[in-house]
Amino acid sequence: MDVRVLLISALLALVSHVRAKTDSNECIYAKTCGECIQVGPQCVWCKDPDFKPSRCDNQESLEKAGCTLSGIENTRGSLTIDKNKSVTNRKAVDKAVKLDVSEITQIQPQKLTLNLRSGEPQKFNLKFKRAEDYPIDLYFLMDLSDSMLSNLENVKKLGTELAKEMQDITSDLRIGFGSFLEKLVMPFILTTPKYLKNPCFPGDCTAPFTYKHVLDLTSDGQKFSDEVSKQRTSGNLDSPEAGFDAIMQAAVCTSEIGWRNVTRLLVFSTDAGFHSAGDGKLGGIVRPNDGKCHLQNNMYNMGNHLDYPTISQLADVLSENNIQTIFAVTKPFQSLYEDLSALIPKSAVGTLSDSSTNVMRLIVDAYTSLSSELNLENSKLPDGVSISYVSHCKNGVSQKGENGHKCSNISIGDEVNFDVEITTVGCPSKGQSQTIKIKPLGFSEEVEVVLNFICECECHKEAIPNSPECTSGNGALECGVCRCNEGRLGRLCECSRDEVLTEDFDANCRKDNSTNICSNNGACVCGTCECKIRENPDEKYSGKYCECDNFSCDRSNNKVCGGHGKCDCGKCICDANYTGSACDCPLDTSTCLGSNGEICSGRGTCKCGECTCTDQNFLGKTCEDCKDCLKYCTEHKDCVQCRAFKIGDKKDTCAKECGNFNLKMVKKKEDLTQPLCKERDANDCWFFFTYPTKKGNTFEAHVADSVECPSGPALIPIVVGLVAGIVLIGLALLLIWKLLMVVHDRREFAKFEKEKMNAKWDTGDNPIYRSAVTTVVNPKYEGQ
Repeated sequence: MDVRVLLISALLALVSHVRAKTDSNECIYAKTCGECIQVGPQCVWCKDPDFKPSRCDNQESLEKAGCTLSGIENTRGSLTIDKNKSVTNRKAVDKAVKLDVSEITQIQPQKLTLNLRSGEPQKFNLKFKRAEDYPIDLYFLMDLSDSMLSNLENVKKLGTELAKEMQDITSDLRIGFGSFLEKLVMPFILTTPKYLKNPCFPGDCTAPFTYKHVLDLTSDGQKFSDEVSKQRTSGNLDSPEAGFDAIMQAAVCTSEIGWRNVTRLLVFSTDAGFHSAGDGKLGGIVRPNDGKCHLQNNMYNMGNHLDYPTISQLADVLSENNIQTIFAVTKPFQSLYEDLSALIPKSAVGTLSDSSTNVMRLIVDAYTSLSSELNLENSKLPDGVSISYVSHCKNGVSQKGENGHKCSNISIGDEVNFDVEITTVGCPSKGQSQTIKIKPLGFSEEVEVVLNFICECECHKEAIPNSPECTSGNGALECGVCRCNEGRLGRLCECSRDEVLTEDFDANCRKDNSTNICSNNGACVCGTCECKIRENPDEKYSGKYCECDNFSCDRSNNKVCGGHGKCDCGKCICDANYTGSACDCPLDTSTCLGSNGEICSGRGTCKCGECTCTDQNFLGKTCEDCKDCLKYCTEHKDCVQCRAFKIGDKKDTCAKECGNFNLKMVKKKEDLTQPLCKERDANDCWFFFTYPTKKGNTFEAHVADSVECPSGPALIPIVVGLVAGIVLIGLALLLIWKLLMVVHDRREFAKFEKEKMNAKWDTGDNPIYRSAVTTVVNPKYEGQ
């Protein structure tokens, strides 16, 4: 493919990416179907031959624009599970039956294929279940300096006792042994022949060595005890040991050690520190450690030639070989190895007692701690590819982000799940597949994920080479558009490479030697800018370099140039009677005229059709409203009175104090414009004038020549009325008294009449007369 075409495609993709932040639809800038599907999952392509609008857009827009359903190319990503063996459920089988390692599955699925489209994530679920009775390989790596003599005695019993101690965890335990001391060069050991044979002279110990593999991994605990019993300590000069050399060889020499593809434990036991990369220079060793196996007759034969490994080398090698490390160290070096453990994945630190009597419990506890933590890791991702995890652990605990690939407190038989999402941006590897691995740290099983990148549409396979549609066959008709042959450019491959500068064929499309092609608003075709077409047909780019537009000017009332002008290359050209950056300032002053016919009533300036009052005593639309009218009128009353009528308190000093008043007289108050001042003069009459307007140092006002004076009182009518009122009030009182007396007399007479009629005596007798004669009748007298 033409290199220039690729470069144009890359530039267009870059323009599309930059403009995506400001334009609502970034799809429309793609020129080929391949570019279109790289913009984002929302973009689809129309391959109809006669389709004129932008071919890359969202599906709804393309359908509205007339693209047929059969013409829409919408290649999507997909996911296929290639290997999906279920996790082992020991409850469903006889636990007495010992399963082979190949028959045990702890993670599901085992292999997937993902077809990735840019910006479209593919999601899948991983299930992990700790299998019961899972085999364990344990390699015991011991410091055999003379100070570890008492510890060696306890390790001799490790083989058989450890198998008993871990029988609840696994029935398939294999254990091996190796030892280490120091590099056989000064200043680490004495190199005289006598001390090379017996560095403990005059005591007795074995010859020094760097690392020695003693026993392959075996299930025979007694054999372990026998081999360890044969070991003797040795000696060296300095305190740190060559433990890193031993760990490296124990990790990479998998066949020599006998590692199986099961849980691998490396127990590192010492009572000293360690040498690391760079320390070998003290003995003249400058070659970096190569991370390869160098065992000859079970002895490390490159200790005097290769430097100590770096910590990062150890971390990578242990992780790659799924080895979990347990540092069993004495208390003085506990903090040192805890710092080292923080840098090595799936490692733990335990403290040895003085004689290592607790080594058994230390190993069991450390293994339990390590195996209860599940941490997924993935291999290096291709450029542009990202991965995220969401964990669903025990007791309904879910985590995402940094902790999304972790679960804690996992016991044997527990099952946890992870949601994995993989996304790519762009097409990092066109036409190629890449494979990544996802695995739980410290476990041998892994998930293989094959990544296929969708870089071209399906219609790419139907391309017509040398199509006559592409200017005399100068390109292939692909997905409805031309993909030009070598040496041709343009939408229809109409341009020749010779028509543009060979070194920089976009030079004619760069303004002022800028790096932006066509101001990022168009594409360079044959050295000429073809400006982009916007979704709104009224919005257009223009200019030789597409540097101008008619829509990015200042706005007012949500209209470009306020609706009172046109936008030309980012600046407003305003209509007559309008100004301002957004043509939002009218020059017409009619809206500022006050009732007196003056602009802002003579008390302000008119700007953009609105008054700005210069007299602080006035406000309002035309500066006609005073803040305190009564006070303002009273303040100027005396000067107006003395100037207009030659009276008042300032009549004698009028020329001096009120000489700056310029008054205009009118006949009556109706001839004055509003607002008015009404004040009382020295003759107790009302006179009227307008609010004085200050112009410079002069006050101007209009004064009504006529005044309103109150008329005198009519005394005779008042006196007559007063006398008549008194007489009338007196007569009214007499009449009321007479009426009351008549009513009283009538009531008394009626009362008398009533009593008279009720009398019970003869009117001819004296009611108080009593006779002087008293007659007594004898009651016994019978008339004889």
